Amino acid sequence: MAVNFRKAAIVGCGSVGASIAFRFLQQGLFSSLVLLDANQDKAEGEAMDLSDGLPYGASMEITAGDYDDIADCGLVVITAGVNQKPGETRLELIGRNTVILKSILGEITARGFEGILLVVSNPVDVLTYAARELSGYSRQRVIGSGTVLDTARFKQLLGEELGVDSRNVHAFIVGEHGDSELAVWSGANVSGLNLDDFCRLQGKTLSAGDRERLYGEIRDSANEIIKRKGATYYGIAMAVGRIAACIVRDERAVLPISVVLEGEYGLEGLALSVPAIVGRDGLEKILEIPLGQAERRAMDNSARQMREAIAGLELPSRP
Repeated sequence: MAVNFRKAAIVGCGSVGASIAFRFLQQGLFSSLVLLDANQDKAEGEAMDLSDGLPYGASMEITAGDYDDIADCGLVVITAGVNQKPGETRLELIGRNTVILKSILGEITARGFEGILLVVSNPVDVLTYAARELSGYSRQRVIGSGTVLDTARFKQLLGEELGVDSRNVHAFIVGEHGDSELAVWSGANVSGLNLDDFCRLQGKTLSAGDRERLYGEIRDSANEIIKRKGATYYGIAMAVGRIAACIVRDERAVLPISVVLEGEYGLEGLALSVPAIVGRDGLEKILEIPLGQAERRAMDNSARQMREAIAGLELPSRP
C-alpha cells in the first residue's frame, strides 16, 4: 500500500495525544488525521471537538478510527500509556507501558504499515528500543520524541539567563529523556558565539554553579509541572509538532530524537536521545557530536541505566 505522508494517526487520546492533535491542526501538516484510543467515545469526542475549529484552522479531515484506518499513514504517533505520577520516575512506567506498546504494535504490524513510527509514551528511550525490536522495522522508521522537549527547556532557560531570545540559543540535552540526561555545555552557543565569548561581550558570567542550577531546573521541570497540574502536555505537543514537520516537509533538520544505536558513541543494544538529521525517511543520520570528558562519562552512565532497564524486558531475539 502506498504511504500517504499527508495522513497521520495518533494512538492514545489522553492529554498528550489530544494536545498533539491540536498542534497538528494548527500546523496544517496533514490532510487527514485519525485518532485511536482504547476508549472509542474519547477518540470520537476529541475528533468532534477538534473538527469544530476547522473553519478557523487548516483544511483537513479529523476522524476517530481503528487500526484498519492507519495502514497507509505516513506517520503514526504513539502516546498511549499510563501517566507519570508525582514523585514517580519515567523508568518506573516501564512494565505497564511495555504491555500496552506490545498490544499496539501487534495491531499496527498486522496492517502492513510502511510509514514512520514516532514513540512519545514514557520511558521514551526504552519504549523506542522495544518498538524497534517488537515491530522488526528498520531503525530509520522507529524513532522517539527523545530530548527534543528537554532541549527546548534548555534553550528557554539559558536564553532567560543570558537575556537573549531562546531561538538564538543552540544547545542539546542528550542521553536518557529522564533523570540521567546530560546538558552538552561544551557545544552550546548563541548564534555561533560560544557561551564564554557571548558572556564576555555581554558583561555576564555563567559559573559552574549557574550551570548546575540550570541543569537541575531542566532535569526536574516535568516533575515540577506534574506536581502543580498533574501532567505535562503542551510542551511535548510542540516538540512532536516540530518532529512531524521535519518528516512531512523532508526538512533534514537536526533534532535530539531517541534512536536505536548501532555503534555510534561506542554504544549499541539500546536507544538514547542524540542529535540526528530528521527527514522524510525518519532517521536520516545520527550525528556523533564532540563531548567533553565529563559529558562522555555522563553519557556512558545514562547508557548503563538504559541497558539495565531494557534487560528486564521480554523482547524477541533479532536474527
